[in-house]
Amino acid sequence: MTYCVGIKLDAGLVFLSDSRTNAGLDQFSTYRKMIVYERTDDRFMVMLSAGNLSISQSVREILQVEKLDNGKQPPITIWNATSMFDAARVLGAAVRRVHDQDGPSLKASGIDFNASMIFGGQIKGEAMRMFLVYSAGNFIEATRETCYFQIGESKYGKPILDRVITPATPLDEAAKCALVSMDSTLKSNLSVGLPLDLLVYEAHKFETRQIVCVDEHNPYFQMIRGSWGRKLKEVFEAIDDPQWNGGTTATPLCVESPRYEPMRKITHPGERIV
Repeated sequence: MTYCVGIKLDAGLVFLSDSRTNAGLDQFSTYRKMIVYERTDDRFMVMLSAGNLSISQSVREILQVEKLDNGKQPPITIWNATSMFDAARVLGAAVRRVHDQDGPSLKASGIDFNASMIFGGQIKGEAMRMFLVYSAGNFIEATRETCYFQIGESKYGKPILDRVITPATPLDEAAKCALVSMDSTLKSNLSVGLPLDLLVYEAHKFETRQIVCVDEHNPYFQMIRGSWGRKLKEVFEAIDDPQWNGGTTATPLCVESPRYEPMRKITHPGERIV
């Protein structure tokens, strides 16, 4: 399994992925899930992948040479596409090509065709865009209402993203939030593991120097792991315990309400319970 998150903000894009892959309880290994496609002052694109590793590897190899023939000359590739939408269509076509080649054999072996990608970036002449690409090659686009995507083991890291991330969130704050999201996932799921790849892209730059591989010795991530758990416990302990009898508390747990009836069955002496 894996965990990847991509965040689209007014100021730019944030991408974070782990690197753990496994083929069984005792066959864990490391493989990078992030790949960057860059041409100076023209385009900057990032792809994160989750799912079957052989499918993801095949899609990566095909993507750079895959052509989308829609009647235009020359055929569209990720290197000549004039929009991120067209580039995402090329990625979808690459996924379908791998499915056509390997899908029947995988099915015969009892293996699902399982792969998903986060694909985002910017091509000169248009705004930044980000897409979530499914196993069928179809995709959806990030919006202001849904400004982040997750793939892989997403449930543990979702709550902090929902509470913090908005389109107006600054890039550094979003990167911090993504790392907290990843730490929550690492804490609860052994199929996600270090090292991590973190990339922050500032809008209209078409390049970035803010890319780092984070391992267990990284001082900032060590600080995140220690302080987040400690601060979370402090906040939890600062919340009042439930007051069953009301008393003088402003937030009693038990309040009179005609809406609810007792949930217990009361028996009387001599009554037969059926």
